[in-house]
Amino acid sequence: MPFSVSWHTLLDELDDLSDGAELITPLSHDRFRITDVQEHRVVVRFTETGDRRPLQRDQFETLYRRIQETNNKFGLDRLPPDADPYPAVLSLHPRFEIDEQRGTITEQDGETATQLVSDDAETDDTERVEPDGLDVYSDALLLIDALERHHVSDLTELETNALVNLYTLCSDVQRNANEFRQNIADVLLDRLHHDQPVHGQYGSVQRTARRNRSLKDDELVLNAFEAAGIERKRLTTVDANKVDEALDVTELSESDVYEIDKSEYVRKAEVDEEVKESRLQGLKDRLAASEEAETDDLRREIEELEDRIDDLTSFSTGTQMQS
Repeated sequence: MPFSVSWHTLLDELDDLSDGAELITPLSHDRFRITDVQEHRVVVRFTETGDRRPLQRDQFETLYRRIQETNNKFGLDRLPPDADPYPAVLSLHPRFEIDEQRGTITEQDGETATQLVSDDAETDDTERVEPDGLDVYSDALLLIDALERHHVSDLTELETNALVNLYTLCSDVQRNANEFRQNIADVLLDRLHHDQPVHGQYGSVQRTARRNRSLKDDELVLNAFEAAGIERKRLTTVDANKVDEALDVTELSESDVYEIDKSEYVRKAEVDEEVKESRLQGLKDRLAASEEAETDDLRREIEELEDRIDDLTSFSTGTQMQS
């Protein structure tokens, strides 16, 4: 397909973007917006610095050719300095997609994802649907409502019943969120590589290893040290501190007396608090701008969910029960 066809398809996609649409570069993770679309260039403005920069058509064509020359998959690390806005914009084309995990931009036959962080028009039209079978969603929704209805800046001013409700909801959110987080981590482990952080909208994660060790059977440990010249009476009972001291004066290795295994896990590398605050503010603004009927429905849904846990979060004194 000639580049001119792909170029005009890309321009059409850019023309359809809302004014508030924001993209993110795949390498430096700089945010920017499209401010002008012309026949021979696209003008962008970076959100953080306010710098304005034209992206030329011939540079898009060069990137397009490189992708085709490398079997439709081009390594982003081969880009010239400060060139990563180009693949970010090109990803808005229906056939081009960035894979940050593999560090590539590829041409696909089917529908692809983009580097679009936010699109005000699209967000406004998207209906929020409660996920099925996800307890943490209901708990979090209830907790949000409770936090909005109570002045939690001074907990000592709250009634005991309100504190019981908040404590119960916080406990449920923590438990269910941890369970859900572990399920996510199990899936992420198959997609992460060591020392290669993977970035999302709110932060990033990376794969790392935890080294665990435990002493082998007592008799096995004592025999190993005895063979190495350490008398048994010096290790009447196997103590980890004594074992480590003994290791320092022998040629035994850790594996001779310790069972050592490694476990893989996902740890949080960083959190983008500004993005979280922006997203939360957007949710508040959407709720405030909703139709009155939709707002009433949401409030009723919250109240019904709260009623379902009243038996767990409220209590009666002995006097109340007798009366």
